[in-house]
Amino acid sequence: MTDNTANTASDGPMLAADGTTLKSSLNRALRRQKLRALMLIAPLLIFVLLTFIAPIADMLFRSVENQIVSETLPRTTAALADWDATGDTPPPEPVFKDLYEDMFIAKERKLHTRLGSRLNYELTGVSSLFRKSGRKVEDMGEVYQDQFEDLNKFWKKGENWNVLMGTSSWLAAQNAWDKKSGQPQPRLEIKPEIAALLPQTSEKFTLFAEFVQVDENDNLAKEDPWAIVYSALYDDLTAGANVAGYSGEGAAELQEAAAAVGSFETVDFTAAFTKIDKDWASVDVWRTLQVYSPEFTAGYFLNAVDMQKTIDGPEMRPENEQLYLKLFVRTLFMSLVITGSCILLGYPVGFILANLPARTANLLMILVLLPFWTSLLVRTSAWKVMLQQQGVVNDTLVWLGVVADDSRLALINNQTGTIIAMTHILLPFMILPLYSVMKTIPPSYLRAAKSLGATNWTAFWRVYFPQSVPGIGAGSILVFILSIGYYITPEIVGGTTGTFISNRIAYHISSSLNWGLAAALGAILLAVVLGLYWAYDRIVGIDNVKLGG
Repeated sequence: MTDNTANTASDGPMLAADGTTLKSSLNRALRRQKLRALMLIAPLLIFVLLTFIAPIADMLFRSVENQIVSETLPRTTAALADWDATGDTPPPEPVFKDLYEDMFIAKERKLHTRLGSRLNYELTGVSSLFRKSGRKVEDMGEVYQDQFEDLNKFWKKGENWNVLMGTSSWLAAQNAWDKKSGQPQPRLEIKPEIAALLPQTSEKFTLFAEFVQVDENDNLAKEDPWAIVYSALYDDLTAGANVAGYSGEGAAELQEAAAAVGSFETVDFTAAFTKIDKDWASVDVWRTLQVYSPEFTAGYFLNAVDMQKTIDGPEMRPENEQLYLKLFVRTLFMSLVITGSCILLGYPVGFILANLPARTANLLMILVLLPFWTSLLVRTSAWKVMLQQQGVVNDTLVWLGVVADDSRLALINNQTGTIIAMTHILLPFMILPLYSVMKTIPPSYLRAAKSLGATNWTAFWRVYFPQSVPGIGAGSILVFILSIGYYITPEIVGGTTGTFISNRIAYHISSSLNWGLAAALGAILLAVVLGLYWAYDRIVGIDNVKLGG
């Protein structure tokens, strides 16, 4: 009986000291250990997310984001969806009327210039077109405003509009509001009967009230309505609003206006916009608006590879407008040349440092690290002085008789100047990985190879060089990735033929403010670097890259 009980206990799960199963106790301990490890790396993880991952995600979003067109011209873009852009005639009159309403509101909110700048990236001249139209679009609405105000003085005062449009409870709260109190204004509440009777007027007056109360924080009762409110009132009254059945405040004035609008002077919006600028009669402007009306676009990426988005799909730009593909090829080529130059110059230096006595090697290592203690701008500017035709390098070559005085070399403002300056700047990034790997190669290997009959070259090439390849790989990755993203040095010494794609990215960020195109170029550059990194890993193997040990 005792033996059976012992056997049953031994067959059950093993228990920890607290009575739980050993497996559960072990899992709980492992979870605690992982949680502690996560807490230790959490600050670094948050730092990487905020300073590396988040900017890349923002860049990728900006490269396709295009909400400004549809948000600034919502009525126009919706109307253009049904317009046949393959024809030779601009859109019909209703689309121009929608443009008037969108442009008026955008002008009041100062958004029309931003939209013009955005579309100017796709079609030159649109920016000035929007600025000019924004200045004169109010004149169209004032045609109706003047006629309403001439009909009855009631329509001149903002207080009267508040009485007509707002509910009694809101009107009481609005009249009691004092700007000095620091309290926000009571938001406009449109009378339900007015909203049903005058829908377009209610919509435009609500936009006007929101702008005055929220954006400018002014007293709505002391502001005259926008001209677009009057044109909306004209549209409601001519659309057959049954004002005879309305008996609230302003009923008499509404009925009077409804009887008079039939004789009002009207606005031909197509002619009015064409009078502002004849480019509004151009089909290209409207095609651009239609093509770039979606909230997201591939246009930036197409521009980044010298293509353009058209109504027929992506097309290559004219040859005289193609720039970026050449810059990408130039950037890759020159980065490879700079990497190769650093290998040729850095390998002997790393070899000498690794095989000299420690005291001498440490002294020479200070000279290698010395450029890090000097400003990048100073070093680049020094090369600009040295490489010019009357500079130190050319003067020395002339003095040595290598070149004639009237045949001095062009070493600046071209690819040669960029390669020379960047090789000097990035050389330490090649020497340090090479030195750290070469220092771990025992000298006895070369002596053993020579004792077996190998020549100096054979011993180096068959024994020493293969062991130094991981250092070459590490240095090459560092130098190539650094050089492909450089823009200060090429900007100073590269001229027109020695600049990189990064210089164009910097230009679009700081000068042209075309952040979408800059983001697209940056995203393509990132993809190219990751693609080359993947290819390097497949061919060479990233595990073979070492920084020593």
